[in-house]
Amino acid sequence: MYILAIETSCDETSVSVLKDSAVLSNVVASSSNLFEETGGVVPEVASRKQLEYIIPVLQKALIQAKITIDQLDLIGVTVGPGLMGSLMVGVNFAKCLSAIYSIPLVPINHLIGHIYSGFITNYLGEDVKNDIKFPILSLLVSGGHTDLVLIKTHKDITYLGGTRDDASGEAFDKVARILGLSNYLGGPLISKKSLEFKKAKVKGLKLPRPLIGSNDFDFSFSGLKTAVLNSYKDYSVAEVSNEFEQSVVDVLLKKTQKAYEIYNPKTIIVSGGVSANSRLRNTFKKLFGNKVIFPLPLLCGDNAAMVGCAAYFYKEDATFNLDKINADPSLSLQNLT
Repeated sequence: MYILAIETSCDETSVSVLKDSAVLSNVVASSSNLFEETGGVVPEVASRKQLEYIIPVLQKALIQAKITIDQLDLIGVTVGPGLMGSLMVGVNFAKCLSAIYSIPLVPINHLIGHIYSGFITNYLGEDVKNDIKFPILSLLVSGGHTDLVLIKTHKDITYLGGTRDDASGEAFDKVARILGLSNYLGGPLISKKSLEFKKAKVKGLKLPRPLIGSNDFDFSFSGLKTAVLNSYKDYSVAEVSNEFEQSVVDVLLKKTQKAYEIYNPKTIIVSGGVSANSRLRNTFKKLFGNKVIFPLPLLCGDNAAMVGCAAYFYKEDATFNLDKINADPSLSLQNLT
């Protein structure tokens, strides 16, 4: 089965071609460099850029996959959550392709897409050896979402908990702004800076671990960001970066460990932009070993390959009834249960 996938939920324009769960091409055009000065995405600018990029990105993806549109069996598209204008670009483009070429269309929740980045079996000719068994405990950590869900089958998903305020990735970006590292998308810079920290002989900075001992699976990172704001001037940027990163990882690990002990999953999938963090990966692998699966680092951010993989496993949802497929910026993992 040849699948065309389209992802335009935020400031990336991505098109991918898959053969079943193997990725033949994955093209991503980003406008993120435009938003450093504004300190965040300007929705109208992002959607205008996606209108500009979408056809060239499609053409490049097809060329790289060495197939033509008439060879496609299925189209998968992100319908939400995300920015309304951006979602509409991808959804309407997918609907046009579906109508013109008589290819059924599968609507995909962007967050489900992130989870299915762990199901990709081959990426551009490189085998990805992930032994995934149900039930699965999934931790999604991205710029806008921090969620824990239990997946018993592809369509049996139970929401366990999520962020009450800032998501983990959002907290990384805001702290990077406080520290003067970046005005936008500063997570990787915090990780890089934290490597420069050398532990002092005296007691140094100690940040809180919000909700780490609560009797639920919820998260809260807004207070951690405020703690950084109130104390960062008394410490080096490297020390603040190190302690902040460790605090986030401690909370994510503790909550996941608690869910693991209760639900006894056979596999743990950690996905989303923050899952590319080296400290997070090393800490989780040390505790969970081969049971924890991370996507390839270049598949942690927004991309169409993950959407296409989800479409493959949700292919029974394919439809020609395009009136029922619309952009929905308010979708969440809670909507599934």
